[in-house]
Amino acid sequence: MKDLLIRIANDRDLPALTELYNYYVCNTAISFDLSPFSLEQRREWFKQYSPEGRYRLLVAQQEGQIVGYVTSSPFRAKAAYETSVETSIYLNPELTGRGIGNKLYLALFDFLQEEDVHRAYAGITLPNAASIALHRKLGFRAIGIYEEVGRKFDKYWDVQWYEKKLS
Repeated sequence: MKDLLIRIANDRDLPALTELYNYYVCNTAISFDLSPFSLEQRREWFKQYSPEGRYRLLVAQQEGQIVGYVTSSPFRAKAAYETSVETSIYLNPELTGRGIGNKLYLALFDFLQEEDVHRAYAGITLPNAASIALHRKLGFRAIGIYEEVGRKFDKYWDVQWYEKKLS
């Protein structure tokens, strides 16, 4: 991967992150959000991430452009869940299958290794063979399916949940 840089996101990345996420909101069932986000709305989302700690946002940058990102976010609001994180990954749709997702996740797991994180969870809207393959390759295992849990584009979608042991 030519000149691929994986780094902690900063506020200057927010326009590119918003544009990338909004692509998935408007064009796919991968995100269950129904309307695109403004930059100000995404600024609130961005505030939950830190350069340190268990809640991270990393970006992949190539030739000065953001080509993907990965996050570790709170899994659930209750205190007993604090050692579990939910991960999400979004890539430029024209650049999938090139190893960017793998590199992003590996960098995230390197950061989380230093934190008190026990498990990582990922929900994948079905069908999504590429995301399933990526998560399996990285050691996630399928743990269950929420059937018809979300409605988007006048259709109900299943979400398969994956779990990865981190400690």
